[in-house]
Amino acid sequence: MSELLTSSFHFADPQDLADLRTFVTRAKNVDDGAIRLQGSGSVLAAYVCVLRPRLLGESTPTILGLRTMALSRPSTVDVTVPLSAVLDRIARASENSASLPVPPSTVSESWTGVSAPRSGWDPVGPVSEIDLRSVAEAGIREVADLVPSSAGAMMVNNARANVWGRPVDFAAGLPAGAAFAALTLGFLADGKQELYRAGRWFRLSGPRGHVLIRTGINIGLPR
Repeated sequence: MSELLTSSFHFADPQDLADLRTFVTRAKNVDDGAIRLQGSGSVLAAYVCVLRPRLLGESTPTILGLRTMALSRPSTVDVTVPLSAVLDRIARASENSASLPVPPSTVSESWTGVSAPRSGWDPVGPVSEIDLRSVAEAGIREVADLVPSSAGAMMVNNARANVWGRPVDFAAGLPAGAAFAALTLGFLADGKQELYRAGRWFRLSGPRGHVLIRTGINIGLPR
């Protein structure tokens, strides 16, 4: 049997498996897609996609959610699987389980080929979660107002691109979709997020996770 079919992620704390279930459930409510589970030694990085461009030339940024968890056994597994498959495996786990068998059904997602930098991040400063929540909630209402109940996929996509690709007014170059991701993934709760940037990438980081944003313009810092 292959390594993938016989592998499991073993968490250092059973609570991490419960936290992963919450993260996956929130991500599935936004986009019933996939999750990338990337083991690197004693750390599991779990990536989900909240927003991405679906049409050539549109303004929707690529926005990923990231949570990291400590592993009790080192892992080198790097796999992209359906969110539903992960929830199914977690549902089968016993109450105090700290292991997640790797789902055997892998999928291919274009966003998994867009990798954020692991180093070279320059601090921008703190961002108020009140501001982020306000932008996200206003954007959700605006999208709902723009899209009638009978709207086709093209109209929905255009509305989301227009609203979530728009820059916020409290952090130069940061798209409103970053606030949407932070809210919907449950990352807002502790007062502020730290903002970083590297080239065309932004990163919002807080105790509950990270939002990675790839914009369409290289905003590299002067050296």
